[in-house]
Amino acid sequence: MEYVYAALILNETGEEINEDNLTSVLESAGADVEESRVKALVAALEDVDIEEAVDQAAAVPAGGASGGAAAGGASEEAADEGGDETEDEAEEEAEAEEEGDDEDEGDGGEGLGELFG
Repeated sequence: MEYVYAALILNETGEEINEDNLTSVLESAGADVEESRVKALVAALEDVDIEEAVDQAAAVPAGGASGGAAAGGASEEAADEGGDETEDEAEEEAEAEEEGDDEDEGDGGEGLGELFG
């Protein structure tokens, strides 16, 4: 999960999401960096518009299609209070959705969640 957060930090600060930058952020945070995971994430995010993915994820209820009103209501209340946790969860969901879409096309359905989970 820290790999996705590092990519989101780079995106938020306007830095290019590449192997060197991602590795630097992870090392600065004290994470054990696996080069293969860094390469896989950079490749998966190559054609992804992160801002668009975050916006799409924010429009989806917290529990996805089956989340129901309870989960959506909780998210709306947290958003009204300016909850940063809700934004982080939305960004995480967006990344997971985008990564899953990329992987479904290639290797028989194994998502990046398997690599980074």
